[in-house]
Amino acid sequence: MENKILGLHHITAIANLAKRNLDFYTHTLGVRLVKKTVNFDDPGTYHFYFGDEIGTPGTILTFFPWEGIGTGRNGTGMATHIGYSVPKGSLTFWKNRLEAQQIAVEEGEIFGEQLISFTDPDGLQLQFIESNQEDNRKPWLTNEIQSNTALRGFHNVTLTLQQAEQTAKVLTDILGYDFQDQAGNRSRFATKAIETANLIDIIEDPSAKRGHNAAGTNHHIAFRVKDEETLMAYREKVLSAGLQITPKIDRDYFFSLYFREPGGVLFEIATDNPGFTRDEALAELGSNLKLPKQYEGIRSDIEKSLPTLS
Repeated sequence: MENKILGLHHITAIANLAKRNLDFYTHTLGVRLVKKTVNFDDPGTYHFYFGDEIGTPGTILTFFPWEGIGTGRNGTGMATHIGYSVPKGSLTFWKNRLEAQQIAVEEGEIFGEQLISFTDPDGLQLQFIESNQEDNRKPWLTNEIQSNTALRGFHNVTLTLQQAEQTAKVLTDILGYDFQDQAGNRSRFATKAIETANLIDIIEDPSAKRGHNAAGTNHHIAFRVKDEETLMAYREKVLSAGLQITPKIDRDYFFSLYFREPGGVLFEIATDNPGFTRDEALAELGSNLKLPKQYEGIRSDIEKSLPTLS
């Protein structure tokens, strides 16, 4: 892999009820819980990681289920829609499956690709998209969701902004994306460094209200790099552009940098290494509560404080 941004690494969102969140993503949508840990800054809150079998970057949707946080508001200054790639011909399956659970589904098309839009139990806006680009990623399968319908991973993420110009410059001048297409007030940017999870859409809406982060909204999006050397090279690029960025942070399963782009969206850059099997065998991923090392000494207290998942 090249020393470039390799599309999306993960997306992190906020939920309310932990068990409801876990059940919806693993049972209804059929993705794997690849890591069950806690929020680094709030160890009384779970941090769930959902993805494919091994938690491949580009498939990982993570949640902070803060119980009682209340409902957020999608709006400008945030990532508002998460797009998953699904196989051609699978949208009818998903429409029927979701509607059977009283989830409203809207059919549509963006840039010539058919999709359905709906929200998760907290109001997070999701889109399942039949990509025009062949997607050969190996999905996680369940008894009810097989290879011809299973989610492949991210297709795109949509940012909603009052003004798009400065954010677009961050994408093109710092992160190496190229402008690809435009339809109305939606612009699409793509990186050629990888063929999947490689699209960022921007909706420009000067009249829209600012978003409010709580349940049903995205907290941040993370871009993928292969290693720490590449990560730190991007830190210098961000600093050289006059933006503030954090020092390198060890998130146990990857190393990260965070910065807020001019439109208000929190961006992260995250490494492939060391991955989710660093502290669990592949077959056991997501089975055990894994804690950051600073919290192991109070494990029993944390386990008592966390919401029940059974």
